[in-house]
Amino acid sequence: MSSILLAQEAVPAPAGEALPAVALPEYRVNPGDELQISVWREDQLQRTVRVLPDGTLSFPLVGRIEGAGRTTREIEAAISTGLASKYVDGNVPDVTVAVAETSGLQFSVIGKVRSPGTFTPGRYLTLLEALSLAGGVDEFASLDNVVVVRKSGDSLVVIPAKLSDILRSRSVSAAAVNALPLIRSGDTVIVP
Repeated sequence: MSSILLAQEAVPAPAGEALPAVALPEYRVNPGDELQISVWREDQLQRTVRVLPDGTLSFPLVGRIEGAGRTTREIEAAISTGLASKYVDGNVPDVTVAVAETSGLQFSVIGKVRSPGTFTPGRYLTLLEALSLAGGVDEFASLDNVVVVRKSGDSLVVIPAKLSDILRSRSVSAAAVNALPLIRSGDTVIVP
């Protein structure tokens, strides 16, 4: 799977120049996501499975495997490895894993926004898009003190974001927008 590119549409490029693009990370499966799994010419092994809250999923003849935090290619490899001993010649037919529903990609926005809440966008978002889903910032929001709280293993990471130069300026630089964090599943955006 190749990286997906997101064009910077808000900043006009000078005549004759291409718009800069931001490479989005390859999607990693989250608890709650629904996966469509198929094994070539094995009708009994076609399944739609939901990744459990503990991050695992079960597949026939393989058992329980870790799904959360992995790409679809990594899950395909894990299933192929688990099926290898079930085939006499060891040649496992092609395994395909596709994300059918990204309901596990959730984040929350709290604080001085018009519609705080939890959102399930179905795609990666920038911090600006996340705030847009929350109805935008309140007029009294402290735009230089916005933070994204991210779970990282057993700890929390606080990512500061200064938005006043972007939201209260007449000219927006692509560099300032590109410096903003992408929202990941489980993030909480706090707008004081």
